[in-house]
Amino acid sequence: MSLSLCKNALSSESELLTRCSSIAGLSFSQLACLTGCTIPQTKSQRKGWTGLAIELALGTTAGTKAVPDFENLGIELKTIPLNALGKPAESTFVTSISLTSIHRETWKESQCFQKLQRVLWVPVEGDTMIPFEQRRIGSGFLWSPNEEQERILSDDWHEHSTMIGMGRLEEIDASMGEYLQVRPKAANARSLCDGFDAEGKKIRTLPRGFYLRASFTRQLLKSL
Repeated sequence: MSLSLCKNALSSESELLTRCSSIAGLSFSQLACLTGCTIPQTKSQRKGWTGLAIELALGTTAGTKAVPDFENLGIELKTIPLNALGKPAESTFVTSISLTSIHRETWKESQCFQKLQRVLWVPVEGDTMIPFEQRRIGSGFLWSPNEEQERILSDDWHEHSTMIGMGRLEEIDASMGEYLQVRPKAANARSLCDGFDAEGKKIRTLPRGFYLRASFTRQLLKSL
């Protein structure tokens, strides 16, 4: 696959899957050469590199906009790092949470809903015993939630958004939610954003994000 091809707009899901197949089996070092995206030297700087490099290779169009990565196809890209046993090594970030406005949203208006309606999952090696440059990209697959999965995702989202809207943010922990959990999302403890307390007063707090549990993505991989 050439870099010029990556810059062409995608016109269909089949074209996206063809592109995805063309990078399956590549090592991260080969992916870096393909995209011109240099692998950072330190482990802390590598966080997010794999997803960014795959975005470049596949030609995502959303940039920093709050829309699915392949905007014209309505498809979000998510990587799944796998451990030595071939199981998801971590939870999957879905989207950041607007703590001051989520109480005014409905599930189907939410960014979370938009990001999970159609997903291109790309498994990658995440075994820490494999040198980062030598880890490989797996075969991607498209997924949409079935009726039961969407019901549970919706229930989880409503539980979390209701508590956030009531100012009970500090009561939410990662054990809540069957599929979706809420976790802090910040580079450090000084990265704060606005939220509300139980009395409706504006406070400064850590940014939060929605994450899919590793147990959920493990179910998806098992169903293939």
